[in-house]
Amino acid sequence: MGLKNSLYQTLYQITHGNATREPEELCCYSYDATAQSFLPDAVLFPGSTAEVSAILELASREKFPVIPRGSGSGMTGGSLAVTGGVVMAMSRMNHILEIDCDNFIARVEPGVVTGEFHRAVEQKGLFYPPDPASSAFCTIGGNLGECAGGPKAVKYGVTRDYVLGLEAVLPSGEVIHTGVRTAKGVAGYDLTRLIVGSEGTLAVVTQATLKLLPLPEAVKTMAALFPTIEQAAQTVSSIIKESLVPRCVEFLDRSSIECVREKFGFHVPSDIHSILIIEVDGSLAVVEQEAQKIREFCIAKGASQVILAADAKQAAELWVARKALSTALFKVAPNKINEDIVVPLNRIPEMVKRIEAIQNRTGLTIVSFGHAGDGNIHCNIMYHKKDLNERILAESAMDELFAHTLELGGTITGEHGVGITKMKYLPDEFGEGEIEIMRGIKKVFDPFNILNPGKIFV
Repeated sequence: MGLKNSLYQTLYQITHGNATREPEELCCYSYDATAQSFLPDAVLFPGSTAEVSAILELASREKFPVIPRGSGSGMTGGSLAVTGGVVMAMSRMNHILEIDCDNFIARVEPGVVTGEFHRAVEQKGLFYPPDPASSAFCTIGGNLGECAGGPKAVKYGVTRDYVLGLEAVLPSGEVIHTGVRTAKGVAGYDLTRLIVGSEGTLAVVTQATLKLLPLPEAVKTMAALFPTIEQAAQTVSSIIKESLVPRCVEFLDRSSIECVREKFGFHVPSDIHSILIIEVDGSLAVVEQEAQKIREFCIAKGASQVILAADAKQAAELWVARKALSTALFKVAPNKINEDIVVPLNRIPEMVKRIEAIQNRTGLTIVSFGHAGDGNIHCNIMYHKKDLNERILAESAMDELFAHTLELGGTITGEHGVGITKMKYLPDEFGEGEIEIMRGIKKVFDPFNILNPGKIFV
């Protein structure tokens, strides 16, 4: 049906002209990393909490959908206008409002780019651990919506562990403030944690108060090369048993290595089928000691070679290949289904075997890598979308992947969220009772279902 011209003119006035419905602009905000596309009726660029409030108040009154959007780097369609309506792009609200070095907190708007925030706090000797692979362009608001993690989650946790409080706007237009600015606070229900990870379906965050840590004195990076994927997987699940907690344990399988072989800053022999990139941090003395322990441990577990970076430059070189993986995957096939399953640490070896079995059954290449230190494996099912047979095989591979994940005590998503791509699998993980509670929470926040409708629940 589209957005009435009179409503668009009101929205144009609310945002002081920061709105568009030009076809080419709408196209730019119609898709995300899923490569699916849904054209919105308009795109709005609010510049303040007051503007967000006025937009949502109008939307609730006139019953049109509003879809909050960060940089559009999401993997499950969470920022897509699947039922039409207006996309609310938060890119103008991109200010770091405060960095409090005495109390180790910061206040930021949702459009702040995560990598820029990292650099800003590190210049003051502070540290914000959540570091999704897209940190060079993803935003804090998107990270809050999906509860993003990243390689350092094994030691430091995910986004929700660093959110102390929020300013957010309800679908009614009401502005609420949740949480605290202090290290502790248990007054009332924890609305902050409820909103973080809700995929933009409950409220629109306009400010976040984030916890910071002291910047570690030293970081040591290493790459451990293994002849078999099973040895690498067993090593991951065993390292932490040795009372060693690296800040990162990243995992690359044989297909990953082949995709980025020329990107490694070292020679990778042809008989290497898996690589672990491991980092430890802390005081200089502790880091050196732990790095040597982990090196010896990896060799004892079957590593053919362990390369220790001598300095920050060499450490960056070890990460180049891992960071190049997402784009390099398309050497294998033009299309991919990117899933972010999580299994208990001790089930990683079994999960790896099951992924190989799916690959053998379907004949499709499945590239596995990710944050193996916390059991989070990114499985990329590579296929040709235009080939009907491959499309059917890819969908069956996804069904089987999730079934195995849940059977091993895991979850269907560790970082990407449910969005639209995993809706049909949510009932496989939760019972009807739990899902009805979630639906009830959505209805309390958003009785007219105007905020990011068509997500999470079928």
